[in-house]
Amino acid sequence: MKLGFVSAILPELSLDQVLAFARANGFACVEAMCWPVGKAERKFAGVTHVDVTGFSAAHADDVNALCAQHGVFLSALGYYPNPLDPDPVVSKRAVEHLKKVVVAAELLGLTTVNTFTGRDWTKSVDANWPRFLKTWKPLLAFAADHGIRIGIENCPMSFTADEWPGGKNLFTTPVIWRRAFSDLGADNFGLNFDPSHFVLQQMDPISPLREFQDRLFHLHAKDVKLDRRRLNEVGVFAHPNEWHTPRIPGYGEMDWGRFMGALMETTYRGPVCIEVEDPTFGKDLAGRERALKVAGNVLRPFFA
Repeated sequence: MKLGFVSAILPELSLDQVLAFARANGFACVEAMCWPVGKAERKFAGVTHVDVTGFSAAHADDVNALCAQHGVFLSALGYYPNPLDPDPVVSKRAVEHLKKVVVAAELLGLTTVNTFTGRDWTKSVDANWPRFLKTWKPLLAFAADHGIRIGIENCPMSFTADEWPGGKNLFTTPVIWRRAFSDLGADNFGLNFDPSHFVLQQMDPISPLREFQDRLFHLHAKDVKLDRRRLNEVGVFAHPNEWHTPRIPGYGEMDWGRFMGALMETTYRGPVCIEVEDPTFGKDLAGRERALKVAGNVLRPFFA
């Protein structure tokens, strides 16, 4: 396994600068964000370290040359919209850009693109299911034609009023994963597993590792802090932002030694990329870079 980080936390840096930071601080890889250039749709979105619009073989050569120069590889390309948004214009735009990310990944010689399945948050899982299959069957066929696996992050995306109550991502629990893998029947459909989202849901983050080891395409390393006092006041059905805070590894609820030990008992040997979504060390660039450094120091003993 190789330790890396998600580039979304460094939006003001160029890809060259991100890779230079990674090398200087002992990271082997980076998951590069590929949002459309323009205004961010939400926090931690709208970051473009690889612009896939009009992406060509020449662009791929330039990106790969930067990676070779710094000795840091791209673990995957990342783009996390809502392909099942109830607004058909928003949904179509997400699907079409996701296809561009897939094409860019192939040109770069990568194997994995990470994203969300999406969801109409006003409807149940069952009510979303027909549209989920209709949207994702052709998307996965398109990705397979380009030799690309799709890793779905298991984030509920139900943290704000407009995402409540259902959230904007279906792919949150093993029950849903089994159903999706069975109904879609696509070998290139798997997980970009983030254990912190299981902690948020009061689930054991180790529990899915063995069963789904063949579907682990990529891993995020993030932690979460639960405010038990606030939970006792508002309960788990309140907006999660009322009682939880994302944290870097080592600063939350996760037992990383136990988790990494269990992960090593599976067949997974891919990248583990730190995701920073909290102001543990401040909101400015220096603070966010320090958060990556500290998280790297926490996890590095688990990597050869």
